[in-house]
Amino acid sequence: MHARTLGQGLQVSAIGLGAMGMSQSYGPNPGSRDDMIGVLRGAVERGVTFVDTAEVYGPYVNEELVGEALAPIRDEVVIATKFGWRIEGGKSVGLDSGPEHIRKVADESLARLGIDVIDLYYQHRVDPDVPIEDVAGAVGELVAAGKVRHFGLSEAGASTIRQAHAVHPVTAVQSEYSLWTRDPEPSVLPTCAELGIGFVPFSPLGKGFLTGTVDASTEFAAGDIRSTIPRFAAESRDANQALVAHVRELADAKGATPGQVALAWLLAQQPWIVPIPGTRRLSRVEENAGATALALSADEVADLDAVAARIGVVGNRYNEAGMAMVGR
Repeated sequence: MHARTLGQGLQVSAIGLGAMGMSQSYGPNPGSRDDMIGVLRGAVERGVTFVDTAEVYGPYVNEELVGEALAPIRDEVVIATKFGWRIEGGKSVGLDSGPEHIRKVADESLARLGIDVIDLYYQHRVDPDVPIEDVAGAVGELVAAGKVRHFGLSEAGASTIRQAHAVHPVTAVQSEYSLWTRDPEPSVLPTCAELGIGFVPFSPLGKGFLTGTVDASTEFAAGDIRSTIPRFAAESRDANQALVAHVRELADAKGATPGQVALAWLLAQQPWIVPIPGTRRLSRVEENAGATALALSADEVADLDAVAARIGVVGNRYNEAGMAMVGR
């Protein structure tokens, strides 16, 4: 797999791997912990060098899993994790990006991951109670101390990105972005382009919807976060099938899968965009990696844009509480 460069010269594989679903959010895991270690190591064997986790995934257990899996091949991978939540009794109870808290949880993440330095450290959500300049300054201190290499932001708005970048260079912004989530396009992506910041789309396959494997009849397992998301209500799924049908039509014509087309569309947007689809199956890792070899013409990209704009998407991507925490 070829490499791409985020901000500050950070090179990663063109497709990364989001590890969250190995520990939470999508119902019972079809595999064991050893199976997930096998998926993580198998992904690296197939050229994936960028793995994403966070302290709040689990909480904590996802970082431990990623750390154990990647320990033998640490020098081959870029490990990204995140801070910004106050976690009590095994649950997140609110935001906390106070500088003292950042310093504390950075040490804890390093210990769980079993590494000496965090390659990319994101603020998971913007904390309205802490000036972003203080957050950037605290991470800058961690960089100076050799505990962190690069600073990132997740789901931040353009103004926040600018303010943070003025204090300490931002390497990457991670937000949801796909054919059916275009929120970053008006202001965040132009800001990244102007400032030389990479962009890392999470849920690049629309939490599975753009793979064509979810429809109005799909029943979500207990614990599957999609059962709480308006966009995945049965009536919304039915209405949103039109976009997937068009993606599938193009995929069939090109001998590819809908998921590969959706990822190839993202890769075609900018050379500094690196999607991190999540999966718990090595077969999906291989399928997703195949998107890097799928060339979409300018006309095909424009056609997908036009269809997505015409059809639109029914339902928000988070519930009301979740939507309140993005784009700050």
